Amino acid sequence: MSAAVVEATDLTRRYTVSQGAFRETRELHAVNGVSFSLEAGRTLAVVGESGCGKSTLARLVTMIEPPSSGSLLIAGRPADPADRELRRKVQIVFQNPYGSLNPRQKIGAILEEPIKINTKTGAVERRNKALDMLARVGLRSEHYERYPHMFSGGQRQRIAVARALMLNPEILVLDEPLSALDLSIQAQVLNILIDLQKEFSLAYLFISHDLSVVRHFADDVMVMYLGRPVETGPAEAVFARPEHPYTAALLSATPVADPEHQKHRIRLEGELPSPLDPPQGCAFNPRCWRAQDACRERFPPLEHKSTHAAACYFPLGGEVEPAG
Repeated sequence: MSAAVVEATDLTRRYTVSQGAFRETRELHAVNGVSFSLEAGRTLAVVGESGCGKSTLARLVTMIEPPSSGSLLIAGRPADPADRELRRKVQIVFQNPYGSLNPRQKIGAILEEPIKINTKTGAVERRNKALDMLARVGLRSEHYERYPHMFSGGQRQRIAVARALMLNPEILVLDEPLSALDLSIQAQVLNILIDLQKEFSLAYLFISHDLSVVRHFADDVMVMYLGRPVETGPAEAVFARPEHPYTAALLSATPVADPEHQKHRIRLEGELPSPLDPPQGCAFNPRCWRAQDACRERFPPLEHKSTHAAACYFPLGGEVEPAG
């Protein structure tokens, strides 16, 4: 087994939130006790509802924000935003391909900018690398002199991927990179990401809400709910035998391209609790059909149940029950 290129231990990220004049501030735990490791050439998918802390985790791994507590190692070294060499090892592809590219710069300048800022590479070498990276993501050399508005959403996301690779990173954080694209274009970008991972042995932290994509793309999955991981393990095991009721509910809502496939839809009652006022114990307990007194008293530890780990006192054990 190769060494982990990303290793997180009990990561937390807290924000102080103002409630208005003459009222006390409150603390919001956007990420709370997240631990994982990611090896070169592998993909860890982070899934969950909006507000579960996925994008905050992405900002921590890319060192855009520091963790409030916990340990984060990148390539065996403590994550430090001031460490320029370390920052080059981690790059991010954002969700919106229309907002992540400077509309006033030509594509060539956009691609060369990371190299120009971070290295002393000459102009000719920068241009050659930019042209080479355009070819690797399926674009042509004439695109080098064009502006972002001249490209489709899928082409822009390919450019964003090319830019992320210009500094030869070891880790790519993919923050919902497909959600703004049509289905046919999603498949093209996904295939490019798979090819690039094989060629450069990249580690992907893949943040997504599309479980049908995660099923075929990820090696490992971490399911988050209100800032905490509730189930984690090999993707094949999690999809085949979900242990946490929340994971089962997510999977039951995923469309399956098989008209003869029979599945039971688990409909959760209630809304996602406010992260400013989470329920005591397991945060999922107000919406869980298996919740008992222990669930309302303390948060369950993330323990190995069968083939993977789940934070649940009463795991499903392969038996998925309806809500109510």
